[in-house]
Amino acid sequence: MNKIPEILSPAGEPESLEAAVDFGCDAVYIGAQSFGMRAGPKNFDMRQLADAVQYAHNGGAKVYLTCNTVPTNDEADDYPRFISEVTETGIDAAIIADIGVMAMTKKYAPKLDIHMSTQVGIMNHATANELYRLGAKRIVLAREVSVAEIAKLRKKIPDDLDIEVFVHGAMCVSFSGRCLLPKYLTGRDANRGACAQPCRWKYHLIEDTRPGESYDITEDERGTYILNAKDLCMIEHLGDLIEAGVTSLKIEGRAKSAYYTAVTANAYKKALGYALKGEIVPESIVSEVYKVSHRPYCTGFFYEHSDAEQYYPDSGYFREYDFVGTVDGWENGMLNITQRGYFRADDTLEILPPKGEPAELRLTGIINSSGENTEVANHAMEKLKLPCPAEFPARSILRKKK
Repeated sequence: MNKIPEILSPAGEPESLEAAVDFGCDAVYIGAQSFGMRAGPKNFDMRQLADAVQYAHNGGAKVYLTCNTVPTNDEADDYPRFISEVTETGIDAAIIADIGVMAMTKKYAPKLDIHMSTQVGIMNHATANELYRLGAKRIVLAREVSVAEIAKLRKKIPDDLDIEVFVHGAMCVSFSGRCLLPKYLTGRDANRGACAQPCRWKYHLIEDTRPGESYDITEDERGTYILNAKDLCMIEHLGDLIEAGVTSLKIEGRAKSAYYTAVTANAYKKALGYALKGEIVPESIVSEVYKVSHRPYCTGFFYEHSDAEQYYPDSGYFREYDFVGTVDGWENGMLNITQRGYFRADDTLEILPPKGEPAELRLTGIINSSGENTEVANHAMEKLKLPCPAEFPARSILRKKK
């Protein structure tokens, strides 16, 4: 019998980690100050990493540390000290993309589970079995592997070798994230965590003898952003991945907000419950992934290649809801909140409690931090009170439809 898959959430900083755990993930993947493939997020220093592990473990979640850059010679010299130090924080696994890093991890952190990153480009059982022989506990498959190929691979690898796949979030136009374009255009190396996403830019063609005359690079009537990948969304297809033998369902987004992390963890955890019973995921759960910032969704390469087509009119995000606050507590008919976005005293908000269902809140007023009635909430991080007859727990999310 297949294992019950875990929901694996991203966290670029402590607030996102806490949100992921509070809203139902089974594990989080995070980065330290070095050796991780996301240089943009704040990431975690050693003290924050230890606190994060404790918070996650207290909430029943595991922590996987990204060690998936390809190090230089000098960085390789520093890695033994680094991996020995981070192991002391209690992390559950290291995500690795380099064979040398894998070997050093086995030597200097022998009790730590090793997960081989999607950057390795694992497409077949031969590669999977060799990595298992070298000590891998889990393989994160290349994003280009179909559901049918996953099922074939599962039958030809050991039962105790986990399979992890990305199920949601941004996709890279290059094979499994191996891209040189940012390095050429901006000097920022995508393979060392500093991608500038030039694939999202709009390009024109200039003929050498006609300087100043630019032409759109047009594939067809659908648009000119020929490198611009859609976002992946498999929330309605988790049953297929379970049947294929996937162990871990991974959400992309370590550079994204705590709101994104909370909503996606909550939605995918609920969807998984329905998929495990062989039931259709309700529209109320599917709709949650449309309430975070996203590009047009597709199912990537899991089914027909045509669904992964890159061509659409622009590189912008869709955002149907604004994140406007978090609940600190409830007392005597009043919600105590921390304001995060603009709203008005006569707005209708939606409250999403941790591991719960969204509920509507029609506002009848706002009390500011000075105890005065106000018509607008427009000071980020201000402590406010909102009349609310029903009790909601701390860390619940407040959002407003745009």
